[in-house]
Amino acid sequence: MNCRHCNTPLKHVFLDLGFAPPSNAYLSAADLQAPEQYFPLKLFVCDQCWLVQTEDYSRSDELFTKDYAYFSSVSTTWLAHARAYVEMITTRLGLGADSFVIEVASNDGYLLKNFVASGVPCLGVEPTDSTAAVAEAAGIPVAREFFGQDFAGKLVKSGRQADLIIGNNVYAHVPDINDFTAGMKTALKPGGTITLEFPHLMSLMRLNQFDTVYHEHYSYLSLQSVKAIFARAGLRVCDVEQITTHGGSLRVYGCHSDDARIDGAAVARILAEEIASGLQDLATYQRFQREADKVKNNLLAFLIEANLAGKMVAAYGAAAKGNTLMNYAGVKPDLVSFVCDAAASKQDKFMPGSHIPILAPKELRERKPDYVVILPWNIADEVVKANEFVREWGGKFVAAVPALRIF
Repeated sequence: MNCRHCNTPLKHVFLDLGFAPPSNAYLSAADLQAPEQYFPLKLFVCDQCWLVQTEDYSRSDELFTKDYAYFSSVSTTWLAHARAYVEMITTRLGLGADSFVIEVASNDGYLLKNFVASGVPCLGVEPTDSTAAVAEAAGIPVAREFFGQDFAGKLVKSGRQADLIIGNNVYAHVPDINDFTAGMKTALKPGGTITLEFPHLMSLMRLNQFDTVYHEHYSYLSLQSVKAIFARAGLRVCDVEQITTHGGSLRVYGCHSDDARIDGAAVARILAEEIASGLQDLATYQRFQREADKVKNNLLAFLIEANLAGKMVAAYGAAAKGNTLMNYAGVKPDLVSFVCDAAASKQDKFMPGSHIPILAPKELRERKPDYVVILPWNIADEVVKANEFVREWGGKFVAAVPALRIF
């Protein structure tokens, strides 16, 4: 396999999590009677452009299907984040009725509804029918397409280019990152702005967030690698912010290479921080497997001890990161009885691989587990606040990443 950006042969394994099913491929009761599809879940690092990437086995059309079960609006924290972003960027760029905004991977309209409400023309690009239908029902225009150079060319032919292109947690999800980036270049007006948010590889490594590795994430991004990918497409990273979402993310601001804007000071600062953290040193990547194994082993030891003591363990949040953790640790319903999730689209289904049943949050009150493992640790505060009643019967919360914590 060659690097999906610079085509350099990939020789260095960063992380090997064995085999796992796609992390958002939730199962019905009938599905449990059929064979389940597994893919290798292995990451390589390119020693030329430092892009960390999955081994190529699964295709995007096998992962992002018409019944895709992730709906962004389920998280109140994420809705508030989107609303604050729209207020900020509208003021920063002076967006109004004469502007045009494109959001790639617009999901259920969680973000664009704020532009619709303020009268800013917009378009969502979303290939999954399940989420696009929800956005359309809310009055948000949606193109049910995968974004890339072909789609961007169609936009230009129809006389539309964007003042702002938004991509929140999509850049890591595209198998052909060069084509996607070239599409942004084509679809962007002269003087226009791109903002992309993605989990920062430096945070993943510092905080041992190996459970954010799954097949839907083809790339694991540093500012250095994004800068190189942008440059090849004729774009430039002109500013960057460190934000707290997903355990530590970057929000990069992009523009055409010849844009008159001067780069913000944060660009050089974060690049220097990445170098100081060893993100251009192979030894740094080669140490990571041991750290992931430590988290997995500590979680397993806790679950086995609880099981032997006759304690009931449940989980909260049937998130993709939880599926990575459960499958790598080999956890089954004998160790975690059930997982609760607020998303109706996931309830009464089963976690891929582990086959742990997914139930409505009310089951916590009815079944009274001794421990609740919070799988989406990035919204742990939100989960605890909504389920504080677990403490009424002496129940405790557990987080496994970055280290086992019982509270």
